Amino acid sequence: MLTFTTENIFLLGSLLVLVSILIGKTGYRFGIPTLLLFLFTGMAFGSEGLGLQFDSPQQAQLIGMLALSVILFSGGMDTKFREIKPIIGPGVVLATLGVVATTALTGAFIYGLSWCSVMDIKLSLMVSMLLAATMSSTDSASVFNLLRTQKVGLKHRLRPVLELESGSNDPMAYMLTIALMEVVVSGSDFSLIHLLGDLAEQFLLGGALGYVAGRFSVWLINRINLPNAALYPVLLLSLVFITFTLTDLLHGNGYLAVYVAGLVVGNSRLSYRREMDTFLDGLTWLLQIVLFLTLGLLVNPSEMLGVSIVALAIGVFMIVVARPVSVFLCLLPFRHIPTRGKAFVSWVGLRGAVPIIFATYPLIHGVEGAKVLFNIVFFITLVSLILQGSTITWMARRLHLDMPEEKRESEFGVEIPEELGSQLHELTLTEDMLANGNQLSQMNIPRGTLVMMVKRGKTIIVPNGQLPLEKGDILLCLSGKSQG
Repeated sequence: MLTFTTENIFLLGSLLVLVSILIGKTGYRFGIPTLLLFLFTGMAFGSEGLGLQFDSPQQAQLIGMLALSVILFSGGMDTKFREIKPIIGPGVVLATLGVVATTALTGAFIYGLSWCSVMDIKLSLMVSMLLAATMSSTDSASVFNLLRTQKVGLKHRLRPVLELESGSNDPMAYMLTIALMEVVVSGSDFSLIHLLGDLAEQFLLGGALGYVAGRFSVWLINRINLPNAALYPVLLLSLVFITFTLTDLLHGNGYLAVYVAGLVVGNSRLSYRREMDTFLDGLTWLLQIVLFLTLGLLVNPSEMLGVSIVALAIGVFMIVVARPVSVFLCLLPFRHIPTRGKAFVSWVGLRGAVPIIFATYPLIHGVEGAKVLFNIVFFITLVSLILQGSTITWMARRLHLDMPEEKRESEFGVEIPEELGSQLHELTLTEDMLANGNQLSQMNIPRGTLVMMVKRGKTIIVPNGQLPLEKGDILLCLSGKSQG
């Protein structure tokens, strides 16, 4: 059997990442979630596959914390205030009360299964609630990845609702998991007042420290003069990890802190933004691959067979009962979201890396039957990614919620410093726009606008007033803020 050693860790690790990328590219063509394929790759190379040994929940948890810090920060940076401002109410309610409702409903169902003679599972009420809490949040890595790679546009601002919920609901699930685990381990009574106090402390400190860290990061990056532009993304990454660890040391919630910090940084004027966006995009993909590979290596597939029936029952209940009931109850006051929109939000209650990472806490702290809980969570994650993750686009079309996605990436890969007070925008030419002539000098271009480049197919052209333009040409225009 192969094991990770100092001599082969780079070879084996690089080989796993390479295989995952190649498999993910193939699976993407068939609409299979790439993150699911990363999990399967880890399982295939694991102890019951090709024999690669990895059995450390502690290391898996550490990798998960590092990965989630960057994933949540990157997700926050990509989320614009103008998008989430109109939907901050439903997003926050889903991220808090929705998690509690999902935990309560699922925990009660699991406890009820313990009384069913057909199901070979005997869990106390608190352990049932603990198992439910680990799976109560919508996984940010899965939601961010699937919504963006499948490039589906959604009506009624559902995409920012889902991204805000998944990016900010991990703290609530984490707190519920830790609080319930302490009750199970110590044998003490569950105290709702104590739990509410801890939640308030975690949320207030996490939110406040995240905001302060975000403002400080913007101030430092815009004022420090580094000798190489490549150092700015490294500086930002160090600030992300400092934010997470410092908040955790002060008994705040680090996951919420890095997400809030990402929101602040992403919505501020920032020097070298393009370099940092490119760096974080690549790093986020790498960490997602490493995270799902690690979790795939950690599980023994044969052990999941013993819990498959009960796990399938719990997974189906969460998909068709617990999640929809929680979503419809939480969104009841928000009448601007139609019923089919609420149904879609219910369907995108994806489980992914976060529940599996949370399930390592009972393993590390010696909760009785923790291995069974871990295998149940892993099995349910597979069911969720297979059933829900591969049908997001289909469900959006089925509910008539799909729309063309707003283009976010530049065709030219050009940016200008935000402090100049000007902006770049792109314009795709149509037949109507060429009705008065096909040259720039014959077009009605707003005063103060400069056409810098023209993209025709894969060719970039530097224009002049006499350049013949064609339908489908993309113009890169520079104008002042007032020009829109």
